[in-house]
Amino acid sequence: MPGVRLPTIPTHDVASRNSERSCYVTVGANVYDVTSFLSDHPGGGDLILKYGGKDVSEIMGDESSHAHSEAAYEILKESLIGFVANEATIKAVVEHDRPEDIVPMLPNKAGMEAMKANGAIGEVDQSKPIFAATGLSGVEDLTKETDLNADFKTHKFLDLNRPLLMQVWNGGFSKEFYLEQVHRPRYYVGGDSAPLFGNFLEPLSKTAWYVIPIVWLPPVAYGSFLAYQGLPSFFQTAAYWLIGLGLWTLVEYGLHRGLFHVDKYLPDNRVGITAHFLLHGIHHYLPMDKYRLVMPPTLFVALATPFYKLAHTVFFYDWYAAVAVFCGGIFGYICYDLTHYFLHHKTLPSYYKQLKKYHLQHHYADYENGFGVTSRFWDTVFGTELAPPKAAKAA
Repeated sequence: MPGVRLPTIPTHDVASRNSERSCYVTVGANVYDVTSFLSDHPGGGDLILKYGGKDVSEIMGDESSHAHSEAAYEILKESLIGFVANEATIKAVVEHDRPEDIVPMLPNKAGMEAMKANGAIGEVDQSKPIFAATGLSGVEDLTKETDLNADFKTHKFLDLNRPLLMQVWNGGFSKEFYLEQVHRPRYYVGGDSAPLFGNFLEPLSKTAWYVIPIVWLPPVAYGSFLAYQGLPSFFQTAAYWLIGLGLWTLVEYGLHRGLFHVDKYLPDNRVGITAHFLLHGIHHYLPMDKYRLVMPPTLFVALATPFYKLAHTVFFYDWYAAVAVFCGGIFGYICYDLTHYFLHHKTLPSYYKQLKKYHLQHHYADYENGFGVTSRFWDTVFGTELAPPKAAKAA
């Protein structure tokens, strides 16, 4: 039987499921939806609700509190809906040179070795019930190709075997359901990227990371030279350029929080949902897709044009100053897109390892905070800094 890939569920989502309406519990890295079992639990539903959104490894193993039979573990096994990546898992991802080996959960064989090396192996329960629930018979089966149909049948969201765009457009999804599903990462192994359009437009939706410096560094260099030609000195040119670079960090934060994550204010219709999916939702749905991680040049032109006009409006008194500011900002964007790609796919020096850990936490723990990519400075200023994740107990 082929392996079944279930989604990685954000930790804050799991923690919020502690009511009669929706109740999740975890055992190590495994997430179980026990809502339907609340009324049937021999110890009463209130006992489960007490541990709603939390790890129940210890309480289930405490016979003095409440003995659990094999049948209880079988019921739990049947309720497995996904996995949660906590601090030790993210640490393993940061240290490993191929993050996609580990996340989204479950990790493949190479990822398991990386987790062993980082002391995170206890998070992935290797007992029989867990592998049985995912259709795997042993650790070596974790490297088998994902059964894409299983995820679609379980969650009734998107079939990764077919072009995604029209599925989103015609899916009839409510905003609540869409946002819940799109922020639960999947890992596509059917090729370079999951199909989006399924026609001649497909190549336009993919951008390799090296396209960004090739396309945008020459215009930045030329614009900076023009600004230098028109301004009184090199130091004045550099000052305006650095102002643009600094302003970019705020623009980066503002775009990520106010446009890409406009989730609460997203129109509850297919136009709004589809636009959200194309702009940023697909990245959260398939975060390890190498070719849909940096911004396509055509999209960036559309987003950058208003900022070009804004620079000339604010610095109206000197065209060359406005150009220098804009070029500094575009250079900041180049650094942002490359940093974003490397955070997902490369082994990095110490400082960037901390940024990588922080950004991965945004994807796998709390997408409603942690909007800074090149820096967490504006997250600190605006109160959206991610708190360090709590390590889950080993199963």
